[in-house]
Amino acid sequence: MSYQYLIQKQTAFFNSNKTKELGFRVQQLKKLKTLIKSSEKVLCDAIYKDFKKSEFDAYTTEIGLIYRDIDEAIKQLPEWSRRKRVSSGLLNFPAKSYIIPEPLGVCLIIGAWNYPFQLSLAPVVAAVAAGNTVVLKPSEIPSSSANAMAKLINENFPAEFFTVVEGGINETTELLNEKFDKIFFTGSTAVGKIVYQAAAKHLTPVTLELGGKSPAIVTRNCNLKATAKRLVWAKFLNAGQTCIAPDYILADESVKGELLSYMKEFIVQFDYSFDNNNYVQIINERNFNRLAELIDKKKIYFGGETDIQKHFIAPTILTDVTFEDKVMQEEIFGPILPVISYSDIDDVILKIKSRPKPLACYIFTNDSSLKNKLLNELSFGGGAVNDAMMHISNSNLPFGGIGASGTGSYHGEAGFKTFSHYKSILDKSFWLEPAIKYPPNTARKLSWLKWLMGN
Repeated sequence: MSYQYLIQKQTAFFNSNKTKELGFRVQQLKKLKTLIKSSEKVLCDAIYKDFKKSEFDAYTTEIGLIYRDIDEAIKQLPEWSRRKRVSSGLLNFPAKSYIIPEPLGVCLIIGAWNYPFQLSLAPVVAAVAAGNTVVLKPSEIPSSSANAMAKLINENFPAEFFTVVEGGINETTELLNEKFDKIFFTGSTAVGKIVYQAAAKHLTPVTLELGGKSPAIVTRNCNLKATAKRLVWAKFLNAGQTCIAPDYILADESVKGELLSYMKEFIVQFDYSFDNNNYVQIINERNFNRLAELIDKKKIYFGGETDIQKHFIAPTILTDVTFEDKVMQEEIFGPILPVISYSDIDDVILKIKSRPKPLACYIFTNDSSLKNKLLNELSFGGGAVNDAMMHISNSNLPFGGIGASGTGSYHGEAGFKTFSHYKSILDKSFWLEPAIKYPPNTARKLSWLKWLMGN
C-alpha cells in the first residue's frame, strides 16, 4: 500500500465520523490495552534484544506508563470531550457560547528509539482518545521492538484507522512528503528541524518533543545524601539514554566534594550491570563511539570502563569540568555525568540563560527564596525541585519543551488537547434583533455600544 493511498484510506475513514464516537474511541483504547497485556512477554523479549532491558525496567519505564495513560484517557474522556459553555457577554445577548473539542484528522506519530514503546504509544493513546486516525512510524534503531510493535498493531487494527509503518530515513522522508493533519515527533533537535520544515510545506501543525542539556543545580542548602541518590537513579536509568536525564550538575563549591562522594557510594551500592537487571546497553556502536569520545580520562572521578563488544559504558562521573569541554558541547544522552562547581548562583543563571533552553531543569535546595529565584528566572520545559525526572510520572503536568527543546506538550489532558481543535461557537437566538449594530450610525448608538463593550 502506497503512503498516499494509506492516507487517503485514513482520511475516508475519518470523514465517516466513526472516530468521533466516544464509544468507538473507548473500545479501541481498551482493545489496545488488552493486546499489550496479552503480548507483554513478546514485547519484553523484544526490548531485551535491543537494550538488554529487564522485565522490571520494561514495565516501569514503558508498558506500565502506557497502561496508566490508557486508563486515564478512558476515565476522563467524557469530561475532556464535552462541549464547554463560556460567557457570551451583553453585546451578544441573547445567545449561548461554547467550545467544542474536535479531532484534527489523520496524524503521523514518529517515535524515538530510547523508550521505543512508551514514546511511540503514549502519543498514540492521546491521538486515539481525541478521535483521530494514526500512522505510527517507530524508530528503526531498536529493530526488535519496532518489529514487535508493528506485528501487534498491524495484525489487529485496520490500516485505515491505525497502522505502523516500519523503515528508516527513506520511509520517514516519504511519509513527511505527504499531507497530514497533525505530526507528532519525538527525537533530536536536528531531526526536529527537518520535520518542522516538511510540515511547513503543508501548514501542518506539529508537536516536537526534543531534548537538550538539562542541568541539575545542587545548592549548599539541601539534603546531599538524598540529592545524590535521586540524581544517580535518574541519570543512570536506561544508561542515561533519556531525554530528561540530568545532563550535567552545577554544584555549589562548598558541597561538591561531599556530593561526589555520596554519588560514588550509591553507584557502588546499586551495582549497575546487565546481570543485575538494572542497566542497559548503549543502543548501537555509533552511539557507543560518540559517548566514549566524550570521556576525558583525566577528569574521571568514578567509572569510565567501556566494552565495545557488549556496548557497555559504566556509570561515569566527570569532575573539574568546564563549559568549554567537549562533553558540554552537546546533549550527552548516555551514562556520563559531568559535575561543574560554582560559587555565585547568579553566574549559574547567566550561564544557563546563555545556552539553548533545556527540556528539563532540577533544583535541589531547602532555601525557598533561592528556589523561587531559579524557578522565576530560568526558562525550561519542565522539571522538579528536590527530585529528578519524576515530573514525567504525573500526567496532570503537561510534558514538553521550549525553544530548541521542543514545541507543544502532551500527557493526560494536555495530550488530548494536542490532538484536538477547539471549535468556538456563538449560538444566537432569533427572538431579539437589536437595531444598535445596524445603520444608520449615530452618536447615541455609539454611546450605547461603548457601554456594552465595557468602555
